[in-house]
Amino acid sequence: MSDDDFDDEFRDRPEDRGRQRAVPSGRMARLGTFGRLVGGVAGGMAAEGARRLTSGERVNARDLVLTPGNVQRMTDRLSHLRGAAMKMGQMISLDAGDFLPDELSKILATLRDQANFMPTRQLDKVLRAEWGPDWRRQFRWFNPRPVAAASIGQVHKALTRDGELLAIKVQYPGVAKSIDSDVDNVMTLLRLAGFAPPELEVDKLLAAAKTQLHEEADYHREGEQMELYRERLANTDGFVVPRLHEELTRGSILAMSFEEGVSIETLAEEPPEQRDEVFARLLRLVARELFEFGVMQTDPNFANFLYRRETGEIVLLDFGACRPVDPAVANGYRAMLHAGLEGNREQVLRATIDAGFMMPVVAEKHPERVNRMIDIIIHEMREDKPFDFGDRAFVPLLREEGYAIAQDKDTWAFPPVETLFVQRKVSGTALLGARLNAKANVRRITEDVLEKTAPSPVPHPGSLT
Repeated sequence: MSDDDFDDEFRDRPEDRGRQRAVPSGRMARLGTFGRLVGGVAGGMAAEGARRLTSGERVNARDLVLTPGNVQRMTDRLSHLRGAAMKMGQMISLDAGDFLPDELSKILATLRDQANFMPTRQLDKVLRAEWGPDWRRQFRWFNPRPVAAASIGQVHKALTRDGELLAIKVQYPGVAKSIDSDVDNVMTLLRLAGFAPPELEVDKLLAAAKTQLHEEADYHREGEQMELYRERLANTDGFVVPRLHEELTRGSILAMSFEEGVSIETLAEEPPEQRDEVFARLLRLVARELFEFGVMQTDPNFANFLYRRETGEIVLLDFGACRPVDPAVANGYRAMLHAGLEGNREQVLRATIDAGFMMPVVAEKHPERVNRMIDIIIHEMREDKPFDFGDRAFVPLLREEGYAIAQDKDTWAFPPVETLFVQRKVSGTALLGARLNAKANVRRITEDVLEKTAPSPVPHPGSLT
C-alpha cells in the first residue's frame, strides 16, 4: 500500500460521520462541556418545575432531574466526554445493577454500549505524537475505523510489515490528564441528581476511583498485567490472553496480538451444556483470582470477554483494571464462604463484620433483617446442584431488606475500598450469568478452589511489604 493509498484510507467516510465525535482534550474544553451539561440540566429542572407548579403537581427534585430531556442531555454529554466521566457511568451501571432507578439505568446502559469514535484527523494526530510522522511505514495496512470504542480508548485492527495481525488500542487525547477533574464533576452531577447522599463521606471512594482510572490509563502497566495473566493461565485450557507487542506499545498506545472472537453474550445461543460449562470456567477464574493469584481484573464489563464458538475458548481483554487483592479481603471472603457452606449464620455474620463488609451497628439495629438476608444467601449457596443465575427471584428479597436498612442514616458507611473492587467483579460476573441464563454448581466450584488454596499471608503491621 502506498502512502497515498494510506491517506485515502484515513479520509472520513460518509457512513462513519454520524458516529465520529472529537474527544474534548483540553482542560477548558472538558470543563466547558460539563458546564453546558450542568446548565442544561438546571434549565430543564427549572422549566419542568414551573410546568408542574402551574399544573398543581407535586415537585420532587429527583423527578425534575430525570426528565426525558435531561436524561438525553446527560447521556449525550458524558458519551461525548468519554474518559473518566464515561468510565464512572459504566462502573456505576455494573456495580448497582438492580438497585438503580429505571431512568438512571437507561443513561448508564447507553454509556456502556455507546460506540462513538474519534474522527480520523484526531486519530492521526495521536498516532503521529506517539509513533512519529512516518508511523504508516510500520504497517501494510491500518484500519482507521475502530473495531471497538470504549470509555478510555478505541481499538484498531492493523497488519505489520512482518505480517503480524495486531489490535492497537489508542487512548483518547486528554483523558489521562482530566481524570481527577472528571471524577469530581461526575460526583457533582450525582449529588445534583440526588444519587449521592450528602451524609456519606465519599472522599476515600473518590480517591480510589481516581487511582484506578490513572492505572487504567497507563498502557505500559496494562501491557505488563496482560503478560502476567498469560503466564498464570499458560497451563489452563479454555482461555486466550493476547500477546503484547512491546515495540509498538507506548504510554497512550497498547499493541497486542489480534484475537478473534464474538461477544460473550452470544454464549446464550449455545446449547445449555456448552453455555454452562463456559460460564462455570469464568466463575472458577474469579475464585482463582481471589484465592490463588492474589490479583484480580476488577472490571467485569461484558466487552472484556470474547467467545470462540469453534473451540469454546474465552478470550480475555482489557487488563487495565488489574489490582492486587488485599490479603485481608481474600481471607474475609474465605471465612464467609466457609461459614456459608456450613450453614452457620452466626459465623457468616461475624466474618462479614470482621472483614468490614458490614458495620456492627447494622446488625445491632436491624438483626431480623440482617438474619433474613444471610438466610437467603446461605440457602442459595448451600444447594449442591447447579445454581440458576437466570432465576433472580431472591434479588427482590435482598433489595427489600437492604432498602429498609438503608433508610436508617445511622448505618450509612462505605465498606473498605478494597472490598468494593472485588465485590464489583463478583457482582458483575453474576450479572453476566443472569444475562446468559447460565447454570453452575457454585458450591462445588467454591469448595474445590478453597480446598486447593491456602489463606493469604497478611503482612505484619510493622513490616515493609
